[in-house]
Amino acid sequence: MTSQNNILNLFEFDNQFNKLIIGTDEAGRGPAAGGVFASAVYFPKKTDTLINELSILNDSKQLSKKKRESLYDIIKNETINSTICIEVNEIEEINILNSSLKAMRLACENVVSGINNDKVLVLVDGNRLVKNLTYPQKFIVKGDAKSASIAAASILAKVTRDRYMEELDLKYPQYGWAKNAGYLTKEHLSAIDKYGLTPHHRPSFLKKHFAKQEQLSLF
Repeated sequence: MTSQNNILNLFEFDNQFNKLIIGTDEAGRGPAAGGVFASAVYFPKKTDTLINELSILNDSKQLSKKKRESLYDIIKNETINSTICIEVNEIEEINILNSSLKAMRLACENVVSGINNDKVLVLVDGNRLVKNLTYPQKFIVKGDAKSASIAAASILAKVTRDRYMEELDLKYPQYGWAKNAGYLTKEHLSAIDKYGLTPHHRPSFLKKHFAKQEQLSLF
């Protein structure tokens, strides 16, 4: 499938609902450090020029960092969008799933406030609906590979979070966050064992690791 056909299919997926489509996706549910981010995106206009500029649009995980960065500014400038971060302290309070859904809800509410509420349909990536969202919504499994709006939201969330982790890496370079984005790579775990946790780590994500270390120390 060519890039041009792919982007047309992504927009056609959204068009089938005959609604004002807002796509939402998150980034950062899996890592053991850093906040979780969610973005929401609405395309007010879908011109030939825009479709051409977004020809490589896809699920952010399928694109290189360079390609994600090239799409980021286009999406930011050509859409109504919002990106929300829920930080570690709240993740530890309400858990990562609820934090992700809350970030999605807040991002969607910000976007909806700028368009006609009566015709809105929110497309949510994944297999769960957003809690306490008062607008019509539909979850789309693997939506970031099907919907233009969700794919665009996945780019904004991913790029924003990567930049955030790169900023944190400047303060805590020993953990390698610019490269691992907070995921528990072997190097990251070794750094945790050597230097301990920072305020940006999620302790609940490290219970199994510390339990294993405790067991090993008994021998």
